[in-house]
Formats: sequence, structure tokens, C-alpha cells
Amino acid sequence: MAAIESVRADLYRVPLATALTDSTHGVMVDFELVTARVRDRDGAEGLGYTYSVHAGGAAIHAMIERYFAPALLGTEAAEVERRWQDMWWLLHYGGRGGHVTSAISAVDIALWDLKGRRAGLPLWELFGGYDPQVPVYAGGIDLELPVGELLAQADSFQDEGFRAIKMKVGRADLREDVARVAAMREHLGAQFPLMADANMKWTGDQAVRAAKALAEHDLLWLEEPTPPEDLTGHARVVHEAGVPVATGENLHTLDEFHRAVTAGAVTFPEPDVSNCGGYTVFRKICALAEAHHLPVTSHGVHDLTVHALAAAPNRTYMEAHGFGLDDYLAAPLSIADGRAIAPDRPGHGVELDFDRLDAHRA
Repeated sequence: MAAIESVRADLYRVPLATALTDSTHGVMVDFELVTARVRDRDGAEGLGYTYSVHAGGAAIHAMIERYFAPALLGTEAAEVERRWQDMWWLLHYGGRGGHVTSAISAVDIALWDLKGRRAGLPLWELFGGYDPQVPVYAGGIDLELPVGELLAQADSFQDEGFRAIKMKVGRADLREDVARVAAMREHLGAQFPLMADANMKWTGDQAVRAAKALAEHDLLWLEEPTPPEDLTGHARVVHEAGVPVATGENLHTLDEFHRAVTAGAVTFPEPDVSNCGGYTVFRKICALAEAHHLPVTSHGVHDLTVHALAAAPNRTYMEAHGFGLDDYLAAPLSIADGRAIAPDRPGHGVELDFDRLDAHRA
């Protein structure tokens, strides 16, 4: 074992190759990336990162640099659960969730990466191992694409090896959503796994109406039909419309997931390892879902998430998110015939090109 010698945080604004759109965040041309590097006294280093949409990255960066870094110096790096508790209680009064858990997530991921590197094991094996080949879907952020471009994008996703696709809904006129989903279903065929994501757009009544209108197109799930605080609205979609619901990318604590599961408000719990508390909490959410006989999916940072789902027997499709870092990775995640392959490199195996990222330092 070795004590922590340094914790470094960096903030970048990473441009997107193509502008992305959804019903809540509007047009997105970039995202904020916050990296955390934890080095121990033996010179080993672990990497973690999180991100924000439009704004908030500077707050996450400050939490890591100003509060976590000095508090963690000299503590034992291998005691990841204890370090998680240290961070949680340090900023507990300042906020239980939100940017706090995003900051915790980045450091927690770095600590697990460091632990895996020191053990010489990929994290999916260190986590217990189940299957390194994880079913994956392409998460289209495509609300404003014309139908022809939407279908062309679906074809390109399949050319890249995806065998499941998620599209955006939540346009001003529900009839347009229904027509777009119908066109996608016809294009992909009856058996192709298709999901839709409303990005918190609707009220409970609107969500039930929309879910019933979309039901004939056999969606695998409807994602975030109402805001995450509206568990009743989510539950109504499940029970009144009979449509499975995925939610969780905007839930930031284990307790929030527990309340959603026990309220019957979610069919597919969907944590984001970069904002729910890192691998430490993501794995607890998987166990919570398993205890309630629910399949678990994911949101965002697929290069990191693949290890957690490769160790979860109740995993279903992992999202390959539009905020990808392939241009800055030494070895992008391998995807073939509908599955992402968890790398066998020690730790999570992600190596960022910091020299290239430096051009986008914020």
C-alpha cells in the first residue's frame, strides 16, 4: 500500500465535431471536461474524469483542487471506500449530490484506476468479472436532424458496429415525435432494439400521453420522460402507459436511485459513473437494481463505464455517448457486432493525450 502524494485537477472545454441537440439542453457545440490524476508515493498514478454540459465545470474543478486534494494528501490510496467517505462528508453540508458527486466521481475513478494498475488487473476483473463483452447502443443526440439525416445517422451507427440505437424525442409537436419514431422503426425493422429519450421534457400528463402514442413502435425504453424529481410522473408512464422507463443520468446519489426503484419509477436504472459517485457508487446501484430484479443500463463516459458493466450480471445495453473522447485517446473503446469490449489493460486502461487536450484548457 502507498499513501497519496498528489491530486491534480484540470479543466478543458472540448469542442464537438458536430453540434448536438436535445429537448432540454438545446444546441451543444462543446462540453466541459474535468480530469483528476492521483499519484501515490511510489510514483503510480490513476486517472479519472467527469464532465458538464454548458456550465459548471469550474465548480467541479475547484472542489477537487481546493478541497479534496489537500484533504487526501498522505492518506492511503488503496482504501478507496474510506476515501469516498472522506470526500462525501467533507462537502456534505455544501451539497449532497450535483457537482459534489461529480467531483467525488472523478477522484474515485482515479483511485480505482490506481488500484487496478498497482494490482496489474483490468478493473472489470478486479470488480469480480462477469463478461468483458458488453452489449452497447449508439446514443444519438439528434432532436433537430431532418428525418433523412436521422435515418442516415442510423445507418452510420450500424456501419460502426452498433446493433441498438437511441434517438431523441421531445419536439414541440408530439405528432412530429411519433412520425420520427415511426420512420426510424420502419427503417430499422421490427426486431431492432430502439430507445427514445425525452430529456425531462414533459409533465406527467404529457409523458403518459406521449408514451401511449409511441407504444405501438415497441420502444425498449422511454428515457427521462419527466424531470428526475418527478418520480410520480415516471411511475405513471410505467404503470398507466405500460412503457418501460430508463432514468438516472440526473440522479446523483445512491439514495436517489433507491427512492426511484422503490417508487416503481424506473425499469432500467441508468447511472452515470462520472456523476453518481464513481465506480464505488455505480457498483452499489447495480447491486440495488439486481436485488429488485431490474436490468441496469448506463449514461455517458462509455470508456470508463464498460468495466463496471462487464462485472454486472444484470447489465443490459451500455450507452456509447455523443460526448466521446476518441480524438484524445491512445486506444478508443473497441466496438464490434453490437458489443463493447472491456480492455485487458491494468486499471480502466484509458490514456488521455494531455498534450492535445492542452489546446482546450479552460
